[in-house]
Amino acid sequence: MTRMLEPQRLATGRVLAATTLLLALGVVLGGLVLAEEWLPPVQGLDEGWARWMASLRSPFWDVVNAFLNLAGYRGVLLFHVLLVVALLLRSRPQAATFAAAAAVAVLISTQLLKAGILRDRPENTVVLTDTGSFPSGHVASTAALLVVVALLVGRAWLWVLTGLGVLAMMVSRTYLSAHWLVDTVGSVCLAVPVVLLLWLVFQDICIQENTDARRMLSWRARASRRRRAAAHPGSES
Repeated sequence: MTRMLEPQRLATGRVLAATTLLLALGVVLGGLVLAEEWLPPVQGLDEGWARWMASLRSPFWDVVNAFLNLAGYRGVLLFHVLLVVALLLRSRPQAATFAAAAAVAVLISTQLLKAGILRDRPENTVVLTDTGSFPSGHVASTAALLVVVALLVGRAWLWVLTGLGVLAMMVSRTYLSAHWLVDTVGSVCLAVPVVLLLWLVFQDICIQENTDARRMLSWRARASRRRRAAAHPGSES
């Protein structure tokens, strides 16, 4: 993990601009959901997407999406816990704190919005669900985990995989009729800004922590080589 981690500093202005846009879109979508009886086009969009998703169902995609249903919420939370433990074991307490804070903040925010908006779920859902359709807990927790990993690893290709992973979970939740399309978009507009804003707080200490850990690893490697050389002075002749 030491070599895998390469956290990058993000420009504060760009992060604030991106999070503002996402949060604004999320507020608009949440407002449209609350005002749905006066704005039926929102429900019409959701129902049209739901019908299209239902037309794509097949045994193969049923299996794929059943797996994503299992992996997407409790599975993602478990992976998040394992990530925190791995970071602690690799002497990254600040990175572990960031990862844990991101998971908890997104989870609490999602549940509060669910309880406050109480949007009805699609009637033909094929998986067990709790109350409150907006926002999607599966999508929010998946986005939180993948963005956290992308920030800590700091590789461009991982951001591409993060986008694809979040998109796959969004499609999966609508395929299973567990959520409306607007619910999944709102989840991204919530989870991503929360994680990015937390990263602004943690990024400097996480980057310094990673640099210090690499230096310590290099020092230990050199010390180990010196000890081996001292124990076998004739091995290099």
